Amino acid sequence: MSTLSKDLLLEKLRGGEPLLRREQLKLAWLLGLPAMLAQLGTIIMEYIDAGMVGRLGSAQAASIGLVATSTWIFAGFCFANASGFSVQVSQLIGSRNYAKAREVMRKGFSSVLIFSLILAAIGLAISPFLPHWLGGEDAICADASAYFAIFCAFLPVMQIAVTACAMLQASGNMKIPSIVEVSSCVLDVLLNYLFIYVLGMGVKGAAIGTGLATLITHAFAIWYLFTKSPELNIFQDSSSWIPDKAHLKAAFGISGPMWLQNLITRGAYVMSTVIVAPLGTIAIAANSFAITAESFCYMPGYGLSDAATSLVGQSIGARRKDLARQFAYITTGLAAFMMTVAGILMFIFAPQMMGVLTHDPEVIALGVKVLRIEAFAETLYAVSIIGYGSCVGAGDTMVPMLLNFGSMWIVRIGLAFILTPKFGLAGYWIAMCIELNVRGIIFFLRIKGKRWMKKDLAYDV
Repeated sequence: MSTLSKDLLLEKLRGGEPLLRREQLKLAWLLGLPAMLAQLGTIIMEYIDAGMVGRLGSAQAASIGLVATSTWIFAGFCFANASGFSVQVSQLIGSRNYAKAREVMRKGFSSVLIFSLILAAIGLAISPFLPHWLGGEDAICADASAYFAIFCAFLPVMQIAVTACAMLQASGNMKIPSIVEVSSCVLDVLLNYLFIYVLGMGVKGAAIGTGLATLITHAFAIWYLFTKSPELNIFQDSSSWIPDKAHLKAAFGISGPMWLQNLITRGAYVMSTVIVAPLGTIAIAANSFAITAESFCYMPGYGLSDAATSLVGQSIGARRKDLARQFAYITTGLAAFMMTVAGILMFIFAPQMMGVLTHDPEVIALGVKVLRIEAFAETLYAVSIIGYGSCVGAGDTMVPMLLNFGSMWIVRIGLAFILTPKFGLAGYWIAMCIELNVRGIIFFLRIKGKRWMKKDLAYDV
């Protein structure tokens, strides 16, 4: 394998020099590994986090599980906002237009901060009513409402944190975001222990601990981005931080479909909560814990997806579409292999995975049952994750949004309405397993074609 460093390989990519297949593989691995480690650290801490709340009781766990899909929607908007500008930055860096990349980054930060303040205000306004809208039992609605309100209060912090890490990843720097994410998770556990148990704040403490951990640790990512990044150091030049029409239009061309994608996919998750909620507290808790447990399987996929987005974006910026396709294929193969192995391990060790999160035997038994169903979806789930990440790197977000709409709402929700009344929570997870396999096939066909790379550059580089 090539002995060149990651930075030298990226320079070859940006400079139009040929990259051997082993160099492509090495570069994908060097960018993907830190992101995967960050995902792993996050998931381990989420396990501990969920376990802490689980020790309070099934009702407390269910209160967070009830609004979890709604928090995903709001967080999804933050990630979409960041992508609208980070994809531009990635493509500009790929074309070696570093000054324009810094300009886009500055205006991006101002834009996403304004949007996140509006989003936080909306979330706080609906927080007293949301758990009842979702069909939650009265016993868990108060905790669910408080948790969601605190989460929304920290949304501007999350938005800036997500954007800082996305900009670093766009430049090919996966190391700093990974270190920050792992540090954030460790601090999250410590602060959660303090607020949940020592100060006795219960579910509210979990939300406060997570928000403060994000604030404290991501301050380092912002400092590094603005002062140390070779490509994006803001002290190399000066330009306005005030958003303008051209930058917002380019960002909306990417993030607009991603907002719709977020509403479609996360909205389907909310609908799944509505479908699962009538099954009772045990089913809600088992569903929530099983989702956390399954995250170990898709950790490699999302880590490599970050690498795919960066590599495809820089390849498109360098006008090397052949290389963009190769990186899409390489990261897809790596993710599919790793998630297949993870799915096998999840099938075998499902009882132990659930046992870490809760001591309730009914919740464990139901969680094991649905995890073993989901194990059969992991291979093609990996294909869909990388396929979407590759499309985002190319600025292709509208068609993937439509593909996800059909997959989530027609296949998953349609089957869930049929299977859940007959088979309970297992019926919903059977529907999800079938849908993830369908989605993987759809995205494989998308990446195999050429249309996803025909979109013009996100910004005139």
